Formats: sequence, C-alpha cells, structure tokens
Amino acid sequence: MATKKAQPKAKETTSAAPATDNSAAWKWMYVIGILVASLAGAFGISNVYLSIVLALVGLLAGLFYFDSSDLMNFGLRYLIVTAAAGSLGVFPVVGAYLTGFFSAFAAFLGPVVLGMAVMYFWKKYFGSM
Repeated sequence: MATKKAQPKAKETTSAAPATDNSAAWKWMYVIGILVASLAGAFGISNVYLSIVLALVGLLAGLFYFDSSDLMNFGLRYLIVTAAAGSLGVFPVVGAYLTGFFSAFAAFLGPVVLGMAVMYFWKKYFGSM
C-alpha cells in the first residue's frame, strides 16, 4: 500500500502588522492622490495648492511606499501613460475628459518616480555605509 507524503507545516503568521509599519497608510494616500489628481484633471480643476499637496504626497509615496528596485518597470509604465495621455483627444465627446484624466494621472506619477529614483540611488551608493 502506498504511503502518503507528509505535508510540510505552514508557517505561523501573525495577522497584526507592527505598529511602525505605515505601508497601508502610504498605499491609501497614493490611491487617494491618484483619484483626486485624475478627477481634477478630467474636470479641468486647476489649483496651485492642490497641485503642491499632490506632488508632495506622490514624492513621499515614492520615497516610503514603493520598492526602489522596481524603478525601471515603474518608470516605463510612467512613460507609457504619459505618451498615451496625449493621444486620447481623438474621441469626439469624451476625448478632452480622458486626456485631462490621464494627463493628471501621469503628472501625479512624476513625483512618485522621482522619489523612487532618489531612494534607488540612496540605497545604491549610501546604503552600504
């Protein structure tokens, strides 16, 4: 009679995150920043203070939330969204809204990529100290 293979025991994990882990907060700030920037761009809302706050949120999310080793892939996605945003104006009725939406989305991603680049170079050249 064949014997059953022993199943390895699953590692015990704790469901509670450490008190110093702000990953969930940065993720939600990033998501809310994308939504606010994109909807403001779609409806043509232009405010200097809103732009500064969104740029700061994007920069901090790039510094503290995203993995800087994924800089090349994230940067490529940023370039694709930026290039595609300008071509959406060809749609007759919704083209202006789509162009504004994706242009503002790309404008929000710019500081995120900058923050990731800063962290990438920081870890590469100063991380071993």
